Amino acid sequence: MTDVRDLLVRGSEKVIEHYRLLLAGAKTEKERELYLRRIEREQWLIDQFKGSLPGRLAA
Repeated sequence: MTDVRDLLVRGSEKVIEHYRLLLAGAKTEKERELYLRRIEREQWLIDQFKGSLPGRLAA
């Protein structure tokens, strides 16, 4: 299961990289806010993936 989680984390990291490129080229404040929110959401997902237990059966 950690392989899937690692894949999801890497995917979210790539998404963040793309949003940072878009953020750098944003022309309006509205665009900047949009990309910042999306980066924050992806970072939250990464934190959730990294914080989840490896085996949920261990409870």
